[in-house]
Amino acid sequence: MSVAEFGLWVLLGFLFLRRKLQRRFPAMGAYLALRVISTPALLAVYYVSSQPWGRKYYAAYFFPYWVVYIVSAVLLLKVCIEVFRSALSGLPGLMTIGTVIFRWAIVVCAVLTFSSFTFVHRGFAAIPDIAAALMRSVSILELCLLAFLCISMSALHLSVRDMAFGIALGFGVMVGNDFVFAALTPKPSPMTASLQFVYEALILASIGIWVAYCALPEAVRRPVMVPANSTIFRWNEIASALGHTGTQIAVQQPASSFFLTDVEKVVDKVLTKNLKGRESES
Repeated sequence: MSVAEFGLWVLLGFLFLRRKLQRRFPAMGAYLALRVISTPALLAVYYVSSQPWGRKYYAAYFFPYWVVYIVSAVLLLKVCIEVFRSALSGLPGLMTIGTVIFRWAIVVCAVLTFSSFTFVHRGFAAIPDIAAALMRSVSILELCLLAFLCISMSALHLSVRDMAFGIALGFGVMVGNDFVFAALTPKPSPMTASLQFVYEALILASIGIWVAYCALPEAVRRPVMVPANSTIFRWNEIASALGHTGTQIAVQQPASSFFLTDVEKVVDKVLTKNLKGRESES
């Protein structure tokens, strides 16, 4: 199943490059390249270190594996931003302000994760704990992104066949698989446990979702047509106006004119008396 997974990664990378999707999702392209290159190398080193005569080479597997794991988590954060921007591309104002909010959400999530992190191990043994905490934060963001796309598909005129939704769906299946597997599997768990096969089967299914999205023609993205008085249109206009200073207009405040007002009242009274006196004389 590991060999089949590598074959699917290669096929996915080929289809991704053939459709030139790396121009639209460069972080996803970098993530696929990392998986295609690292998977066979790590499998080979793992096979050597698992042999009785190769256990002294375990460090050659330990450090590269967790380095790839951490780099993958960072790339997945960028993939989430790319998918978010692609989904909101029809509303540029909301896309700009939403990207800023999304980045701040990533920062807050990372701060909360590492502020509540307790170092169970010390030294190099703490690397897996740090990597797992980082990936857990990324996984929560991926699930939130998929939920956001499912809720707002109608408002954004986003099709189920859109590549942005396909990427989010694949990661959603993968993350849900990770959470369920971590909750149900006792530690330590042998690689031949039945849940291990179910876990790997769902990994293959998530990669297969991406392969299907890359192989099938993508639905043409329709422009977002909304009424001028709609709420989403007003939000987009407000978001577009944020950060633009525009033309500045000097507004002069009226000066205090209590004295002039009193003089005008006196003049009016005098004129009124004069008019009444002339009318009485006539």
